[in-house]
Amino acid sequence: MIEIHFQHKEDAKRLYGFLQQLLDYESFAKYTLHYEDSHIVQCRYMEETYYLQDKKAFYHWVKKSLCQFMLTVKLNDWLRHILASHYHYRDEEEQQQIIDIVHSVLEGKLEELTVFLPKMNMKDYLSNLINDWFEEHTEVLSFDSFITFRLRNFFNELKKYVELSLDEYKMEQEYQMFIQTLRDFLVDRKPKLNQLHLLLSDVITFFDEQFEEIRRGDLAKMVDRRLLINHPVYVDSITIAPLLSIAPSQIYIYTDDLEQPIIRTIRNIFEERIISRPLAAIEEYKKQHRASFDKKV
Repeated sequence: MIEIHFQHKEDAKRLYGFLQQLLDYESFAKYTLHYEDSHIVQCRYMEETYYLQDKKAFYHWVKKSLCQFMLTVKLNDWLRHILASHYHYRDEEEQQQIIDIVHSVLEGKLEELTVFLPKMNMKDYLSNLINDWFEEHTEVLSFDSFITFRLRNFFNELKKYVELSLDEYKMEQEYQMFIQTLRDFLVDRKPKLNQLHLLLSDVITFFDEQFEEIRRGDLAKMVDRRLLINHPVYVDSITIAPLLSIAPSQIYIYTDDLEQPIIRTIRNIFEERIISRPLAAIEEYKKQHRASFDKKV
């Protein structure tokens, strides 16, 4: 029998429910779970006698399940605690947004951020600590003692991920405020062109409604200087400032890479005005436009 003690009955209750969900048909026939005195979870092997390999399998299942419980249930609790106690972020919605970033970093989804931190395999790290814990305490274990004395280094590493994710969250908040400011700039602005075609290849090229290239000098003359004065750092004078100043009703973007940061910014500002097409479409569109123009002439 393995008996796990908790200071907080809510943790005991959650572990008990979590272990119940993990019991498959074979395990259900062999293992029993008891929720004792609202602070204790007991795991037992039902058969009176069992082979050594059965005992090993039972202990392996308990250790593996505990590791999963920590990663899927307790990890978010720990992250919320770090955010509240170390960084004074107590709003649940804000906490969740930052926690989502932490998970993305841990899962390697934000490669531009992971380069700033040492690689950390949380599952392997926790599994090793749990194995050591079970070797020293074979039957009666204190969950909270494990957290307090064995996870210090783990929490120190976790704080680094929280700090990095918090910086990313702040930058994203600033970015969204900046985007909203530029959307507000567009609200009452009359379009100088109904349609504008934007070719994003090695360089960014502007075309008017007749598919005539708009030269850089002409673009510079169209730019509303208030944009550069009020937002000298954030507004790209080559692309964003001309687009905002022209304020076209429709913007056709030709590119084979919609994940470029500049495209994300343009889409976020102009929203439903954007129509995206592959690079190859621009030549076909030019031909159609010229044919239509020739017929009119």
